[in-house]
Amino acid sequence: FIFLHEGFSLLGNYAGAAAYMRKSGVPSLLLPAVIALQLGGSLLIAAGIMTRPAAVLFAVFCVLTAILFHWQFADRNQVLHFQKDLAIAGGFLVLACCGPGNWSLGRYLGRR
Repeated sequence: FIFLHEGFSLLGNYAGAAAYMRKSGVPSLLLPAVIALQLGGSLLIAAGIMTRPAAVLFAVFCVLTAILFHWQFADRNQVLHFQKDLAIAGGFLVLACCGPGNWSLGRYLGRR
C-alpha cells in the first residue's frame, strides 16, 4: 500500500513532483504514467488481479527509481533509498514468479 499512498501524494503535489523529476533529469511527461502505475498497479496487486505483470512493472519501476534518483552514493541517505528500492524490486520479482496467493480475488475469479 506504500505505492497507493505515494500515488495519491503525487496527485496532491503534482507540480512539486514534476519539478523534482525535472531537477533529477527525468522528463515530467512521465509523471502521469508513474501515478497510473502507483494507483492502478497497487490496487491490482492488492486484489491479486494481473499480479504478475503488475509486479514486473513495479520491479522495473523500482530499479529505475533507484538508478535515476538515488545514485549519489556519497550521501548515506541516498544509499539507503537505493538499497530500499532494490529490495522492493526483489520482492516484486518474487511476487511475479509466485503469483497471487490462494485467497486473492484474482484466484477466486479464475476458478469460475
